[in-house]
Amino acid sequence: MNSMPKDMPGKDLPGKDQPKQQPSPTVGFLLHDVARLLRKRFEQNARGFGLGLTRSQWQVLAYLDKNEGIQQGGLAELLEVEPITLGRILDKLEACGLVERRHDARDRRVWRLYLTDKAGPTLATMRELGEITRAEAFGAISEIERAALLALLGTMRTNLATACAAPPAERQKTDG
Repeated sequence: MNSMPKDMPGKDLPGKDQPKQQPSPTVGFLLHDVARLLRKRFEQNARGFGLGLTRSQWQVLAYLDKNEGIQQGGLAELLEVEPITLGRILDKLEACGLVERRHDARDRRVWRLYLTDKAGPTLATMRELGEITRAEAFGAISEIERAALLALLGTMRTNLATACAAPPAERQKTDG
């Protein structure tokens, strides 16, 4: 028999028969996991609409919807991606007829980014999918709890944005 004696070290280690233990839930881990699952579920819901867009392309459209006329470099900063990466995404969106690059009226070397009329229905679908996904995420969470969560997350974002604008905290030295 290949059974492990009860007193053998390591018998409780995760293996084929035991689920792996998850890290203790912290704010960072939970926020990351919730964000990952929201993206995953949005993508699952989006597949049913057959639009053939990637999550990155959806994200570019969403940001461009709120920042039309922005330069590529500025949009890359907002998205926190490299300009060359954004350039490839924009090339694909432009080929799909959803985005167009236009010369700046004052500086012909500068290109401004705009959504096309064809992007409107795509954005409407995106918003619908977002509503569906958020409804699934919030499930049985009350309106009061939702408002409290959003307020707390907004405060956390403000706190961290302020902290990011300051020099890093120094590590406290301990004796011993």
